[in-house]
Amino acid sequence: MYNQHIISQGATLIEALRQLNKLSGGIMTLMAVDDCGVMTGTLTDGDVRRALLAGVGLDSTVQTVMHRDFKSLCMGNIDVAAIRRFRQAGIRLLPVIAPDGSIVRLLDLSRNNTILPVSAVLMAGGRGERLRPMTDTLPKPLLPIDGKAIIDYNIEALAAAGINDITIATNYLAEKLEEHFSKPVAGVNVKCMRESSPLGTIGALSLMPERDHEGTTLVMNSDLLTTVSFEEMYLTHVDRQADITVAVLPYTVSVPYAILCTDPDTHRVSGIEEKPAYSYYANAGIYLIANRLLDALVPGRHFDATDLVELAVRQGKTVTYYPISGTWIDVGTPTDFRQAEELMRHLRNFSQSGCV
Repeated sequence: MYNQHIISQGATLIEALRQLNKLSGGIMTLMAVDDCGVMTGTLTDGDVRRALLAGVGLDSTVQTVMHRDFKSLCMGNIDVAAIRRFRQAGIRLLPVIAPDGSIVRLLDLSRNNTILPVSAVLMAGGRGERLRPMTDTLPKPLLPIDGKAIIDYNIEALAAAGINDITIATNYLAEKLEEHFSKPVAGVNVKCMRESSPLGTIGALSLMPERDHEGTTLVMNSDLLTTVSFEEMYLTHVDRQADITVAVLPYTVSVPYAILCTDPDTHRVSGIEEKPAYSYYANAGIYLIANRLLDALVPGRHFDATDLVELAVRQGKTVTYYPISGTWIDVGTPTDFRQAEELMRHLRNFSQSGCV
């Protein structure tokens, strides 16, 4: 609830101080509204302190000292780039304003980095064969890494990006995932959607109800541990007016031999390259997809995300890529699992040491 941050512009400064005192330890900012509930300004404890030092009395009203030039977002037209600018400017509490000027939401930028206007689907139907026997009784996304289910790291990251429309596509041991998400995770009521048979890495989206064709869906594998910036990926997607954006990993192949440079027509050698290295981009299993492209999915038919990418390329759609900088681990083998455990343990210890 955000009512504790709302105050009448006609309230006195002493009343404002009492209300600010109740916010101690949190974000000490008040949103001033008029008698009709229209937002008119903001007030912080620093504003009150400076006003008192300037000789303003405690019986003066909030309206006399509040900031009228406040930053806000318009409901139904969330500007992700603006949110990032506000966050970088140090704004911690950002109001979302309805057309009538009333406050419909307060965005806590200390908890949510942004509000991405996308829905998310996490694919969690695989059997995790390479991680048996751990996956004999527990689906791979629920395997604990440093005391937390793998999939919950992703739910928390999505929630921090302001994404609260999250669906999990399940198949193997679906009841375990349904039980896990019977309660909110990271404040999000996660929905589960069960496949009757394996439908590939994106086929399950054909089972979803009618979607906004002007919207965007984020699709990702649920068994990843990654620090990908969903905000930066989304802004790249929008900036390039992309139909599909694929998150990718730089991948280098080193050849341990001297490679001949040849002309296939003359069969002549034009040079020798000693132990060359070739760089590529590998698919990271995370996609932003324009919803209108999902009409290509046939309900109940197996379809992989790579099939949709190839179809979009053939149709001349704009398919672009976003390189991940940071952590990305596909927890697919026992070696990957041990690496992920060590990484998350290190990050937790690092955080507890006060270094972040």
